[in-house]
Amino acid sequence: MDARLDYAGNPVGARIAKYLVSASRVVHDSPLPAATRELVQLRVSQINGCAVCVDQHTKDAAHAGETSVRLNLVAVWREATVFTAAERAALELTEQATRIADGSGGVSDEAWAGAAEHYDEEQLTALVGLIAVMNAWNRLNVATRQPAGDYRPGQWG
Repeated sequence: MDARLDYAGNPVGARIAKYLVSASRVVHDSPLPAATRELVQLRVSQINGCAVCVDQHTKDAAHAGETSVRLNLVAVWREATVFTAAERAALELTEQATRIADGSGGVSDEAWAGAAEHYDEEQLTALVGLIAVMNAWNRLNVATRQPAGDYRPGQWG
């Protein structure tokens, strides 16, 4: 598959990517646990069918020490026993916030309360920000049909 356009190769696309990278760095530098960040990035990308992001975040997570068992079970996290209660709450919030158009009312009070039980306000802010940024990256990459498979861990910083 060939990309429809090289958004990083033109001034507008490069600026958009620059600001998304900047927002991603804010989340990376937050107190949200690294393992949670990796799981959330992967789950958002799975839901949205963003092959290039699934490729990147699977490889980055494995490179950071995440197990193949957990990575393989992210798509079915509700039935898997390998995730902590905090990670499960983050994944529930992730799914509801990503699938806003699929449900009535957006994120449920139960999902929010579940996440708030495990994460403080700064971590929740980072979690919601991460979900938003990943959805933006996914939409950019899916719309332009960015190909997957060639990513090397750490390639994008």
